[in-house]
Amino acid sequence: MWVINNRKIFYTASIILVIASLASLIVYGLKPGIDFTGGTLIEVSYPDGRPTQASVATELSTIDPAASIRPSTTKDGEEEFIVRLKPVTQEEKVAVFSALSLKDTVKVVEKNFSSVGPVLGVEALRKSLVSIILVIIGIVLFITFAFRKVSEPVSSWKYGLTAIIALIHDVIIPTGVFSILGHFAGYEVDTLFVTALLVILGFSVHDTIVVFDRVRENLRLSSARKPFSEIVGESISQTFTRSINTSMTTLIALVVLYIFGGSTTEHFSLALIIGIAAGTYSSIFIGSPLLVTIERLGRKGK
Repeated sequence: MWVINNRKIFYTASIILVIASLASLIVYGLKPGIDFTGGTLIEVSYPDGRPTQASVATELSTIDPAASIRPSTTKDGEEEFIVRLKPVTQEEKVAVFSALSLKDTVKVVEKNFSSVGPVLGVEALRKSLVSIILVIIGIVLFITFAFRKVSEPVSSWKYGLTAIIALIHDVIIPTGVFSILGHFAGYEVDTLFVTALLVILGFSVHDTIVVFDRVRENLRLSSARKPFSEIVGESISQTFTRSINTSMTTLIALVVLYIFGGSTTEHFSLALIIGIAAGTYSSIFIGSPLLVTIERLGRKGK
């Protein structure tokens, strides 16, 4: 019940996080990966010591003057360069690695090589946006259908609307964090990031529906005419431990994946960690209290 009584505090905290995330997106934007822009991404390590960034840039300038070179160090202490340049052919790849090894004077190890054409990049961006929109529409329709027999004191479509507000919060937070990380640490968003957002949407709506379903059952079983806020408060209390335990076990697995999974899954697992943490918060502290606010506004409007 304390969640309902202190819902203004949780609303304020959520609004601050969302505004900060939106401000970051407006000021910094997102740094798209080659999946969306097209180009070549190469990750190489130097077992015998990494050469200077300037020397590698000089060699690469003959292939692509706009090539981007970013030094990196793995969790195992390996010194790397992450290189981004125009799409290259198989023949040009040989020249690129010759440049990265300073014309075969330094030992270089290829760790990752991916190349995407600009047409495929635009298509990937379009399909990513469409998939997110379709998922959100599907969630609204499903929740409206699942709660179709609930009409009092909150209509079924309002459950769907409340879930979507919570889901928007859950997507904006990790997107805002990646906007900041993209500006200060060079983090890029790619199709794996979109996959992480879709997973966050599914996980978050599952958590929200668990609470909403308990509200529906308590409304049906309530013999006395309890206030709606009290029923929602009881529903949160009944599902609180389950939601926290489910999220914590998932987060533990994701933290392990982030630490030991390597660079390939590092950004993917980080996005999931942020999104699932935000989703757990929103299902308990935003979605359910928002139902109470909607119900009270409905009563005042009558």
